[in-house]
Amino acid sequence: MDRVYQALVAAMAAFAAISFPCLLIVLLCRHRKNRLLEPDNRTLSSSSLPVRVSSELSSSWSLYVSAIDSSLKKLSLDDLARATGDFSPDNIIGDGSFGFVYRAVLPGGSGGAVAVKRLSADHAAGAGNREFRAELEVLGSLSHRHLARLLGYCAAGRDRLLVYELFERGSLDAWLHGDAAGGTPVLSWPARLRVTRGAAAALAFLHHDRHPPVLHRDVKSSNVLLDEGFEAKLADFGHARVVSGGPAASHISTQAAGTAGYMAPEIREGVGASIKADVYSFGVLMIEVVSGRRPSWPMKSIEGKEVEPLKWAREKVEADISLEIVDCRMVIGEEKETKEVKEFLDIAHRCTEECPKYRPTMKQVVEMLDKI
Repeated sequence: MDRVYQALVAAMAAFAAISFPCLLIVLLCRHRKNRLLEPDNRTLSSSSLPVRVSSELSSSWSLYVSAIDSSLKKLSLDDLARATGDFSPDNIIGDGSFGFVYRAVLPGGSGGAVAVKRLSADHAAGAGNREFRAELEVLGSLSHRHLARLLGYCAAGRDRLLVYELFERGSLDAWLHGDAAGGTPVLSWPARLRVTRGAAAALAFLHHDRHPPVLHRDVKSSNVLLDEGFEAKLADFGHARVVSGGPAASHISTQAAGTAGYMAPEIREGVGASIKADVYSFGVLMIEVVSGRRPSWPMKSIEGKEVEPLKWAREKVEADISLEIVDCRMVIGEEKETKEVKEFLDIAHRCTEECPKYRPTMKQVVEMLDKI
């Protein structure tokens, strides 16, 4: 009996010797996993503007934060609510596909105004969150004199907000289509040419000087902002995508994005987009700059049929009567300016070719515009 007892004790001792270290390893692993999943308050802190870190931030977002430019301010929802008057409708200065833009003055700063884009909570977990990340990825790591500057961001629970420098002159869209009789002056031809050159320089930078290149995918007049000197600032990178194959990549696989009237034919047909799709949209923008007409407005063709504005404009250029599309509010008096407008529309015509391979690159567009 003693031998049986001794054998039982020995077996239990052996089991304990084996199981205890295994249990200890399991507990250590679980503890380490829990620590990794906790948001790191230190990475989301700001010396001048405090941040409230939400427990709802996912682990994937925590990993993404590490790639954001450290110069961006990480702002709290409370600070942004105070800065916008609790997101008062009186402070709304614009709206986009995923939310409103507010005028705000941040606490503890120099007192200068900023623009705060708050993505709709309905889109926070889906397309809105993709827009938020796209803007951070592009504007959070780039700097160019013709790109709108991203100053900070907030991610708290389902709220996603982006803070930009504010341009009091507003968008090119407002200047082209505003009511001149109601107080919006008509942009002169030199101002329109300068704005177009600036927007072209921004796109050329994204396509050719940024590695890997960036496809904007929503070039339009409302996404071109104007500073005090009427210099263009390309904005709204919510639809932007990185072209991993470089500028020579034929297409990138992505869902359709853009605005009706500006969208390249290959996008409408469901073919993958390329940087040449941005070139097409920019060509449409150039025609809008000269004509003062929205790309969605129907027009009468030379034969008297109702056609899209782009087709109407291209017909005029091809018939060598391009000056007929010039904004009637804009005075083109000098022979020099008349020549410039014609050359400008010739470039727009090249940019809006149906087949992408016949369109110039944005680098070539910049070179052509600089020669005008």
